[in-house]
Amino acid sequence: MQIAADAIVSFHYQVVTSDGDAVDSSEGREPLVYLHGRSQIVPGLEAALLGKSAGDHIDATIAPADAYGERDPALDMGVPMDAFPEEIHEQLQEGAQFQADHPTEDGAVVLYTVVGREADRILVSGNHPLSGQTLIFAVDIVDVRAATEEELSHGHAHGPGGAH
Repeated sequence: MQIAADAIVSFHYQVVTSDGDAVDSSEGREPLVYLHGRSQIVPGLEAALLGKSAGDHIDATIAPADAYGERDPALDMGVPMDAFPEEIHEQLQEGAQFQADHPTEDGAVVLYTVVGREADRILVSGNHPLSGQTLIFAVDIVDVRAATEEELSHGHAHGPGGAH
């Protein structure tokens, strides 16, 4: 069976940035399992897998626009410490996350990550850590099968390697 919309796909992968920095790998773990055509992996990789079959290997270079997007400078900012309740000031360490309104898009909410701290402000980014990065995937397709009706109605894979 070839990978097409509503197929359940299992694959092993390695991903690095265009600079060669390791990002992630399924080595030593179960393969990644997803429902194709439901935006459960980055769009560029999903497009590259279309039409492939179990046993195929692909190498795919995915531009930022087809991965985690370009960096949006409006989402990198310093927020005055007094904008946060005093009782959480100690929790605002690098890596802490919170949701807040998008600075320029009415009604949009962004997940911000604390990336630094200065004397009177917290440095945050609403960009995905891999935004602006070209990603290089090495993928070995393990299995491709038709999704069950239950998987289609739930919108994700079930069973070994899949969520339930």
